[in-house]
Amino acid sequence: MIDSIIVRDRLPVSVEGAGAAYSVRDVRTADVSGVFSTDYARQFKNYLAQKTTAPLLLKGDALDVLKSMPESSIDFVMTSPPYWGKREYENGGIGLEEDFRDFVKNLAAIFSEVHRLLKPTGSFWLNLGDSYSGKSLVGIPWRVAFELIDNQGWVLRNNVIWSKLKGGMDNSTDRLANVHEHVFHFVKQPKGYYYNADAIRSKLREARVVNGAVISATGVTGVRYKRQLELSTALSEDEKKAAFSALERMLADVAAGNVSDFRMIIRGQQRTTHSDSEKVSGRAKELRDRGFYFLKYHPKGSKPGDVWEIIPEDTQGRIAHFASYPLDLCRRPLLATCPTGGVVLDPFCGTGTTMLAARHLGLKSIGVDISSRYLEMTQERCDGLI
Repeated sequence: MIDSIIVRDRLPVSVEGAGAAYSVRDVRTADVSGVFSTDYARQFKNYLAQKTTAPLLLKGDALDVLKSMPESSIDFVMTSPPYWGKREYENGGIGLEEDFRDFVKNLAAIFSEVHRLLKPTGSFWLNLGDSYSGKSLVGIPWRVAFELIDNQGWVLRNNVIWSKLKGGMDNSTDRLANVHEHVFHFVKQPKGYYYNADAIRSKLREARVVNGAVISATGVTGVRYKRQLELSTALSEDEKKAAFSALERMLADVAAGNVSDFRMIIRGQQRTTHSDSEKVSGRAKELRDRGFYFLKYHPKGSKPGDVWEIIPEDTQGRIAHFASYPLDLCRRPLLATCPTGGVVLDPFCGTGTTMLAARHLGLKSIGVDISSRYLEMTQERCDGLI
């Protein structure tokens, strides 16, 4: 059995050989002050040379560990840092600051290192919950997001709302229950980052032919559109002819499986999608110039929206860890933004949900935490997949 690799109490792991099991040894190196420190960089290099997908688990302060790792070496980062001012985590650490501004500052310092470690093609997914201070929500998620955008050059591609469907114990009588958190998707560059939308599409029903008529996935046959074109007073005869021809080609694409579904927008019949302004909307301009346009649905299905309804993790022992996020929250980002053979990082790995999700998908991963207990739980969870 190949166990997860854990650096325990700042003692690094020695790799016995390619494909061999990993063991914990007292292999320490002294720095200039004579204090023993862990050679995280060497452990990272050795780990990448191995074929195992068991996670590399490093015990230590996230900022210290990340500073020791090589630039542009990580493909994917997903993490859920401790909440500010809500819980006292084992071994203390981030989240215990008296002022939320210090919390934001400390997180930003770590995410600056994440920016350095992440490849230009990589993605950083950040799950953050908010906190109250003096009866007012502080706005922690957006304060951190703005700091990263304004001062570190991150590009925010999505703000996903994680709807937990149910909340924890809430005895407040003067506000609503809080049942959502933010999951931000950051990249280092606006174009050229890895993204596989097909990996997360929801497969639609197939088109079918009934009594010689092509019926789309949601029942569109084209009969209604043909009738609207015939009766239209807003289209010229030439525009009607062109529209009929385009509609027949679209129905043929549906029959061939090139398009799963479509909508036809006809001048004078349906409203322009998004905007009626021809300055703002290319669709509005197309409707003005041609008299019609199509909305085509991808044959492999639709992409997920930015509201995810996922029940929180309830199976990993709430007594041990009160903020373990669910596997399903990690799976979609991994599928969409981590390439095959990519390397995953979680600088606040806790009980290892990111590591477990990565191993499910056959990916290498590095988890960092200041708690030996959490790292041991991560190891047990990941070893259970073997």
